Amino acid sequence: MNPRLTLLPLAFIVSTAQAQLAETAGFSGEVSLNAGFVSSESHFNTDNSSTINSLDESAESDSSFIAAPLGNAAYTFGHRLNHQVYAGTTRSDIAIGTLAFQLGYKYQLDSGTVLDFSYLPTILEGETWQNPYLINQTRKTTDEGGNAFRFQINRFLDDNFNLDLAYADKDVEKDTVTDPSLARDAKIYHIKGDYRIPLSRTSMLQPAFTYIYHDADGDAESFNSYRLDLSWFQFINRHRVALTAGYTVKDFESASATFGKTRNDDKLSLFAAYEYKNVFDWDNWSFISLAGYSSTDSDITFYDEKEYLLSVGLNYTF
Repeated sequence: MNPRLTLLPLAFIVSTAQAQLAETAGFSGEVSLNAGFVSSESHFNTDNSSTINSLDESAESDSSFIAAPLGNAAYTFGHRLNHQVYAGTTRSDIAIGTLAFQLGYKYQLDSGTVLDFSYLPTILEGETWQNPYLINQTRKTTDEGGNAFRFQINRFLDDNFNLDLAYADKDVEKDTVTDPSLARDAKIYHIKGDYRIPLSRTSMLQPAFTYIYHDADGDAESFNSYRLDLSWFQFINRHRVALTAGYTVKDFESASATFGKTRNDDKLSLFAAYEYKNVFDWDNWSFISLAGYSSTDSDITFYDEKEYLLSVGLNYTF
């Protein structure tokens, strides 16, 4: 969903598909506590220096330790257990490196297809520079946010195909960029399809294709994004592993006056998540860990970025 998707500090593994939305009616969910290390090289990272000397220099590296909770809760009802309301992050998203807090409703059709409607109140929230391009002056921060709405069709056409559609509007509260071609408020359109390919009773592949149209107020900030992912899932006794490799191409619509040429980005991302069920023989407790890397190579040096991530934690299911 996020047009500037970052590596995420928390993850656990996607569960296998089940015939119903939950095994029993009523409340269910999970909560986890994670600690980790994150490193970022980006001119848009407001934890870096507020002053830059040139638009041609590489971004500084900023590293930090993090500790944060994560979880979700759902209430399932209906005589066929085919209705569910939920809040939180889903395993299927987090396992491939997407953190999206959602408030949503699921309905399962008689065919097994699941319709999932959700609102994502925080996915675009963050802090950025009012004018990232100021040279030899102190840059000030501002908030960015917006609203995002998502519609997913899981087990669409057959049990293995999933379709993910979304719309979002992005708003930078105080955008003081003087080049109007770089104005950042935007409308974002997202479509993703993935297909699960069983390899055995305990493993599967999941290729995915994502298209995003980022329609910004500034033409030089508007782009078409094309992303290919390949995920591999393995389940062996108590062990669950998910590995995802992704490659993204962003084609921007026009040149900016600031840089004098049209921007094009290529992004490589690698993501690994691991879960060990019933750790210490404690029922409902799991050990979870992830590692991630992402690198954006732009034909404009200012937009080059790198991110690294390593985290561990415990998850409790109820």
